[in-house]
Amino acid sequence: QVQLVESGGGLAQAGDSLRLSCAASVRIFSIMGWFRQAPGKGRVLLGFISWNGGTTYYADSVKGRFTISRDNDKRTMNLQMNSLKPEDTAVYYCAAEPTGSYYSLEYKYWGRGTQVTISS
Repeated sequence: QVQLVESGGGLAQAGDSLRLSCAASVRIFSIMGWFRQAPGKGRVLLGFISWNGGTTYYADSVKGRFTISRDNDKRTMNLQMNSLKPEDTAVYYCAAEPTGSYYSLEYKYWGRGTQVTISS
């Protein structure tokens, strides 16, 4: 069974940077993605990365501010978040192995999430 654990969340101020990590219990040979769910809203895709890191996708809301990377030897995926805004406040989730569209929520494995709170 694949387990994903997010870390690195916390409280920051607008304009700050945070780096989230997603640690996998096994090596993952598939697309991995980052998602977030803001209070009172649905979970949305932020971006994903191919198994070799050669392809990435970012949602318009984070393009140019967030960067996804992965280290398959360490079984980790990272989310570097720069120029943070109060509207980035959400629970952030990592996921792996899409079962449908890469752009959907159809991923087989999910972490439990890490809270990111950005104050103005």
